[in-house]
Amino acid sequence: MVAPALLLLLALPAGAWRGLGLPRRPCVQCCRPAWPPAAPGPGAHVSDGDPWARLPRLRPTIDISILKGEKGEAGVRGHSGRSGKEGPPGSRGLRGRKGQKGQAGLPGAQCSRAYAAFSVGRREGLHSADALQAVTFDMELVNLDGAFDLASGRFLCTVPGVYFLSLNVHTWNYKETYLHIMRNAHAAAVLYAQPSERSVMQAQSLLLPLAAGDAVWVRMFQRDRDNAIFGERGDLYITFSGHLVKPDAEL
Repeated sequence: MVAPALLLLLALPAGAWRGLGLPRRPCVQCCRPAWPPAAPGPGAHVSDGDPWARLPRLRPTIDISILKGEKGEAGVRGHSGRSGKEGPPGSRGLRGRKGQKGQAGLPGAQCSRAYAAFSVGRREGLHSADALQAVTFDMELVNLDGAFDLASGRFLCTVPGVYFLSLNVHTWNYKETYLHIMRNAHAAAVLYAQPSERSVMQAQSLLLPLAAGDAVWVRMFQRDRDNAIFGERGDLYITFSGHLVKPDAEL
């Protein structure tokens, strides 16, 4: 009997349920709602009695740290890469502080300086016998390393450089005095005095560059007059001197 009655009730139309006086029950969804519920739209009405509307919206998160495995062993070091291009120079930095004074070094070797000098004289007077005649000397005052030959009257340069040369003579009364300071075969300077009734001291000096092997000497030059220089045994009137001022190595 129950089954036929149930079938009868199901066959009734929807409007007939109200006339039967049956209690009204809320509609319950038979399936589980989706989680989390979708948020209502901006124009949707939210009922105060809806339990889903009051719940906070949750978003699931995953803790990646729990998924991280243990640290592995270091791999084999790879080859070095190519060097990059040189960058532009940077700006100059600030000047640093002055460092401490260092210790004194060992003493160096002594400087070896070159020297050359001569000073010779002639005590006897001399008259020119030829047109060109070398003046010889008979007194040696200074002659370093024997570079001056008294017999020939020549100084042979062994240390090249700049030399100071000086010639001093005493003229003879009424005779001409005409001398040249020679470098090899060329006259570098002249010492001259015209004939006079009074004899005087004449001097000539100059700076002259000399190379190794150059010869310096004094020459008498005779023209149409008698050429002579005065001298006597007791006094020294005729002198010829020279010394190195600066060697070529220091120029």
